[in-house]
Amino acid sequence: MSEDKKDIALSQQEAVSGIRWNESGLLPAVIQDARTLEVLMFAYMNPESLQRSLESGQTWFWSRSRSELWHKGGTSGNTQAITSIHYDCDSDTLLVKVVPEGPACHTGENSCFYREIPLDSPATVTETAGAAVNAADEAESGRFAVLGELERVIAEREVNRPEGAYTTYLFDKGVDKILKKVGEEASETIIAAKNKDNAELRLEVSDLIYHLLVLLQERKLPLDEILEELSARHERPRRD
Repeated sequence: MSEDKKDIALSQQEAVSGIRWNESGLLPAVIQDARTLEVLMFAYMNPESLQRSLESGQTWFWSRSRSELWHKGGTSGNTQAITSIHYDCDSDTLLVKVVPEGPACHTGENSCFYREIPLDSPATVTETAGAAVNAADEAESGRFAVLGELERVIAEREVNRPEGAYTTYLFDKGVDKILKKVGEEASETIIAAKNKDNAELRLEVSDLIYHLLVLLQERKLPLDEILEELSARHERPRRD
């Protein structure tokens, strides 16, 4: 085992050791789409299912009704590639952010929370919050949707490692190879721009964005966090 993997394993053990399991040895887990932030489902994990989730990069749970482990999407194919796992301030609930490979609900709905209780006087979303929600919806369903789809496919490639896929090759070679490709594509982008060749520039920028997304996946840094940082910078008051 490499030193990096040893450090990660130790960090995981330290984090897991602080978790407060309930009297049944279980922990509630809220599953959230890492791209859209939609809550997809709620389930329970026990120590073994959490360990399998950490090792496989996909969600595993404990079925209270069947008293057995179950791999989400193991039979349906609707797996969930994990981008991050957080635990709350009381250390007794998990928030698992994932890139889903299909609907989370057995009914075929994207989220298990598809039924709504009508309210007499629902709170009004503020203009700022509403704008943020609308911007996220537009980015997901509009002209930037391809970035979310590409991020999803890259996450699947990292988990499944299909033979012969270029993305599989990059993940197999590791971060040094990915960084080398990012550097190469950045250089080629500069050359294309310097040559005033927009056709070539379009190709090189596309290659650069793809390799950056691979790098973000390798580092488990969701694209949403990059977009949030850009949004925060845009909202900061100018100093001049």
